[in-house]
Amino acid sequence: MAEISASLVKELRELTGLGMMECKKALTEAGGDLKKAEELLRIKSGAKASKAATRVAAEGVIGSFISGDAKVGALIELNCETDFVARNDDFLAFAKSLAETAATRDPGPAEEDKRQKLVQKIGENITIRRFKRLKAKGKVALYVHAGSKIGVLVDYEGPEEVGRDVAMHIAFAKPAHLSKTDVPADIVERERSIQLARAKESGKPEEIARKMVEGALNKFLAEISLLGQPFIKDDKQTIEKMLGAKKAKINAYAFLVVGEGIEKPAASVH
Repeated sequence: MAEISASLVKELRELTGLGMMECKKALTEAGGDLKKAEELLRIKSGAKASKAATRVAAEGVIGSFISGDAKVGALIELNCETDFVARNDDFLAFAKSLAETAATRDPGPAEEDKRQKLVQKIGENITIRRFKRLKAKGKVALYVHAGSKIGVLVDYEGPEEVGRDVAMHIAFAKPAHLSKTDVPADIVERERSIQLARAKESGKPEEIARKMVEGALNKFLAEISLLGQPFIKDDKQTIEKMLGAKKAKINAYAFLVVGEGIEKPAASVH
């Protein structure tokens, strides 16, 4: 049997990114032939990667990036199967590099190749799920919350603290729209019909029922739009009023929440 040196194992690890024991085993199987051992590992780890791809990846992090001039920001959701891997240094470094890439272009074949190598190294399903890029009219503020589970970008004009405060507010309140006028007409009409049905059920006179409908609709639109929401640092005023007082403006925003909308498998009961 060929003697497998530590330097040969190290070389194979650098080539494949796989563990020491896996590399030593492959070299032993290949009789110390480095190229053959690499091929064996690629076959085996490829099989491991394809099996991993069928498993649900609902954990992970939001990778984030903001340019030096605060004119461009990017967020990217990188998913894995366990929170343990979400804290892995290689996984976090990949999320960071993906966000830097996403600031200037869409992730492509080079990033997919890196993803596959990381799957082979870690052994979990890893997916690049989605990203958001924000090019600012003003400046971009970035806020990352809850161990990189939520990432927010805000295009704002005005004092620096306004950008950060609004980004923090968005992480907490997760508004669906910037203003009432941005809410799609079909959502407005659906809510109006619900409130009309409620008003009819109440048996109130038509004039009062009409006012009830408009009041409830306005409340609903305020709740789902950023400018209409009560500011988390002072719920006596809305975001819109706070911005007015600070002579500030929000042009746009974007946020991502790890695992949002991914259906996790139900835990088995033994």
